[in-house]
Amino acid sequence: MITILALGDSLTAGYGLSRKEAYPALIAEKMRSANYQFEVINAGSSGDTTAGGLRRLQPLLRGKKIDVLILALGINDAFRGLAIDQMRSNLQAIIDQTRTRHPNVSIIIAGMQLPLASSDGYVRAFGEVFGALAEKNHAALIPYLLEGVGGDPELNQLDRVHPNAAGQRVVAENVWRVLEPILRKATTVAPKRVD
Repeated sequence: MITILALGDSLTAGYGLSRKEAYPALIAEKMRSANYQFEVINAGSSGDTTAGGLRRLQPLLRGKKIDVLILALGINDAFRGLAIDQMRSNLQAIIDQTRTRHPNVSIIIAGMQLPLASSDGYVRAFGEVFGALAEKNHAALIPYLLEGVGGDPELNQLDRVHPNAAGQRVVAENVWRVLEPILRKATTVAPKRVD
């Protein structure tokens, strides 16, 4: 049994959609089709920040073994202008606490980008946090969770921020590209010796 915890904000929760249209449920469908024994926990909370995710973490880690953590937080920190160092510290604390409770957990960090094209140091620093954290923690990286979705009116709701059902399907593919090799590795059984 593989348990995946998707800790995130409105993008994970599926803001404006039914929970079954959000990427964690779509990943569950892919796992079902691939005959994995699994549970996917959608711990997305609209408007959540890295500090909020850290506050919500401990109860989520109790009671069952977490095999994969998909960490998809940070964009709301940026919208509120939180210092990059504080955001990085919160994300690192989430990783550390998860690994303390579940030492063999695989961690996937979902990268985000600010929709502002500028030479602003904050925008650049924000975008660089995710890759640096993945490297430091030997975690897998989704370079940009909304790749192929961000900025496309056909794949977003009227607010142009939250993916619509079609956009969530693209997000699920972005996650699956990184998740599937981890699942394959986790379920590979050493071949039996034949004498």
